[in-house]
Amino acid sequence: MDFTGKSVIVTGAGKGIGRATAVMLASRGAKVIALSRSAADLAELDKEIGSTSHAVDLADPDATRAAALKAVPADYLVNCAGTTELESFLDVTVKNFDLLYAVNTRAPMIVAQEYARERIKAGARGAIVNVSSVASFLGIPDHAAYCASKGALDAMTRVMAKELAPQGIRVNAVNPTVTLTPMAVKAWSDPAKSAGMLSRIPVGRFADPDDVAEIILFLLSDEAAMINGIAMPVDGGFMAN
Repeated sequence: MDFTGKSVIVTGAGKGIGRATAVMLASRGAKVIALSRSAADLAELDKEIGSTSHAVDLADPDATRAAALKAVPADYLVNCAGTTELESFLDVTVKNFDLLYAVNTRAPMIVAQEYARERIKAGARGAIVNVSSVASFLGIPDHAAYCASKGALDAMTRVMAKELAPQGIRVNAVNPTVTLTPMAVKAWSDPAKSAGMLSRIPVGRFADPDDVAEIILFLLSDEAAMINGIAMPVDGGFMAN
């Protein structure tokens, strides 16, 4: 897939799937506009791929909207930023619940609003990919707030797809299984916990960030012109169990 001459906003571009997506897009000709919390991560990415970056705390709605307005116009958007806190359901705090919704659900909404408004005003077509999780499909112990935030992201994706596609903007979600990012290592470092999940993945391994990035690029591309409103598992067959 060739993205020469195209510009792509990637949130969460400093680490993990977001970084892999940004690097892959740049390798295929795209100009990347990177949003992430860590200025140091963004500086390293800018040096590597020539991206334009904006450091922003996506838990802050006003700062998120300001960064989105700086990032547009762009041809495509990848909402990849995410966070998690591990708590049993009975121990979930309101503070952490609100944080996960702010970063995992509200921030994608805000950035997508500004991206889509600009596209529609310009009379230009586009595509959005929201990076969700298989956690939106099933319950995972100690992930109550995370599962809820990703389920909400999938639901919002479906509404976005219905409302924005008639105006030329396709919207889809990708739903990876455990992907070997710094956040996943935090959540799945205990072998006793990871073994149960790994045993349910028929291909026999967790995902790499590039596995997910390839699907993101496909869904952005014109090759996916008739794909709109889906939540696509990238899970090695996990959901087939």
